[in-house]
Amino acid sequence: MSVSEYAANFEELCRFAPHYNTMEAEEDKCVKVENGMRPDIKQLIGFNEIRDFSTLVNKSRICDKD
Repeated sequence: MSVSEYAANFEELCRFAPHYNTMEAEEDKCVKVENGMRPDIKQLIGFNEIRDFSTLVNKSRICDKD
């Protein structure tokens, strides 16, 4: 599954978990998505500790394309 597909699925499922729809949960969202990524992308992105969801997804998409 590509990063784009994974992020889209995650956001779709977030509607069933109200916790992830709050501003306070932004970091939790990032950690959850990061932990579910392919190991190669997780290794490249993980050390950055990105805690803004859209930034995490965009940078992960770049790694996925490479």
